[in-house]
Amino acid sequence: MKRDLYDKIADYIVENQNQFYRLAFSYVQNQEDALDAVQNSVCRALEHCGQIRNEEAVKTWFYRILVNESLKILKERKKIAGNSGEMEDLPYEEKGFEIQDDLYSHINRLDAVTQEIIKLRFFEELSLKEIAQITELNLNTVKAKLYRGLKLLKVEIQEVEI
Repeated sequence: MKRDLYDKIADYIVENQNQFYRLAFSYVQNQEDALDAVQNSVCRALEHCGQIRNEEAVKTWFYRILVNESLKILKERKKIAGNSGEMEDLPYEEKGFEIQDDLYSHINRLDAVTQEIIKLRFFEELSLKEIAQITELNLNTVKAKLYRGLKLLKVEIQEVEI
């Protein structure tokens, strides 16, 4: 049984590796760090596949791992930047994964949870229920943060256009 779950997770990872890279890249905005986040997530998922409670929730379980790994890399990067006093200013531009800079910069001004919800909803096209499971938030909280964040984005973008 555990071997079947391991194989199911491995197949899921192989089928969706581009989506995972794109999500990690949207967080870390650096090719090497995004690849590291995906690799660490794959290792962690395969090591801990026996701990998954619901075999049907592989998708949300893996997304949670990937988001946590991406945030962990960002935290480590900030720690290193704080020690050395410098940090790379220009993110790596990955062909095929470009996001309109203005929109992306507006999204990055939102609080971290709202950013995560918007990225998962619109960049990864996950359902609100899946996002609630990944973020471990109540479904209504996810909805409220999503719509509040979209409203803030709309206001901010309209101000820039004026």
